[in-house]
Amino acid sequence: MESFSSKSVALQAEKKLLSKMAGRSVAHLFIDETSSEVLDELYRVSKEYTHSRPQAQRVIKDLIKVAVKVAVLHRNGSFGPSELALATRFRQKLRQGAMTALSFGEVDFTFEAAVLAGLLIECRDVLLELVEHHLTPKSHGRIRHVFDHFSDPGLLTALYGPDFTQHLGKICDGLRKLLDEGKL
Repeated sequence: MESFSSKSVALQAEKKLLSKMAGRSVAHLFIDETSSEVLDELYRVSKEYTHSRPQAQRVIKDLIKVAVKVAVLHRNGSFGPSELALATRFRQKLRQGAMTALSFGEVDFTFEAAVLAGLLIECRDVLLELVEHHLTPKSHGRIRHVFDHFSDPGLLTALYGPDFTQHLGKICDGLRKLLDEGKL
C-alpha cells in the first residue's frame, strides 16, 4: 500500500516555501510588530558583538525560519499530546528566560551570564526534542546555531555591559510588552 498524504505534502511544501522566503515580509505574516522590533535589536546586538553583518543576518534568519516552521507545525496540528506537553514546557522556559532577562536588566548588579545561558540551553534542548521527528537535521542545526549564539556568555556579558545599554533597554521594553500581552 502506497503511503501518500496530501496534507503531509502540503505541509512539506509550506515549510520549504517559507524557509526560502525567510525575510522581513514573511516574518511580518507570522511575527507581530513587537516581536519584530525585538528581533531587530537582537540583530543589532549580534552585528555589533560579532562585527559581522552576514553572521548577524544568518542567526536572525535562522531564528525566523525556525519560529515560522514551528508555528506552521503547531497551526496544522502536527504535534501529538506528548509533544504538546513539550511545547508547553518550551513556552514556560522561554517565558522564564524572558522574565530573568528583564530582571537582570532592571536590577543593577544582578546579572549572571551562566543563569541566562543555562535557561537558553534548556530552551534549545526542549525545542530540539519537540521538533525531533518533524524537522530536518538542517533545521535542528539552525536551532542549535540560534540558541548557541545567544547563550554565549561573552555575548550576554556584552549585552548587559555599558556599551549595549540602549539595545538592552529596547529589548527589555519589547520583552515586557510581549509578556504583558501574553504572547511570550
